[in-house]
Amino acid sequence: MNRGAEKLSETIRTLYGIVRGLESDYECHNRHFTLDGHLLGSIGEVYAAERYGIKLYTSSAETHDGEAKDGRLVQIKVTQRKSIGIGSEPSYLLVLHIDEMGGFHEVYNGPGGPVWDLVRNKPMPKNGQYQISLSKLTKLDSEVKDENRIGVAR
Repeated sequence: MNRGAEKLSETIRTLYGIVRGLESDYECHNRHFTLDGHLLGSIGEVYAAERYGIKLYTSSAETHDGEAKDGRLVQIKVTQRKSIGIGSEPSYLLVLHIDEMGGFHEVYNGPGGPVWDLVRNKPMPKNGQYQISLSKLTKLDSEVKDENRIGVAR
């Protein structure tokens, strides 16, 4: 095996070790941290569960990822990019951005209706996910009243 391939294999072993640690540390939230597109989503869902006190549903539940302490159903979206994908109208939506230093930033926290209104009348994309920019979500977030936000757990 050449040095480049050896280094890549070592990095992958490290990632798998990190995944095993995440699954062990957050076993109580019943999430799998697989090395695919679900890794970031699971990390974000666990962060939201810890920060906002959201009780998470089984992974890959349709439309909603969990329930806030007051019973509101919440979809959690996490990204490192400039947009999120959404395929259905959630009751409440929590959108988080993770920066390159591992910091979480709340982009949108409020009812799902105003976000869904942005795409409601557009034809469904082939992949089943409408793309909505973080800049549009930030603008919508500025209009959300405090009582319509999912509160931070105490």
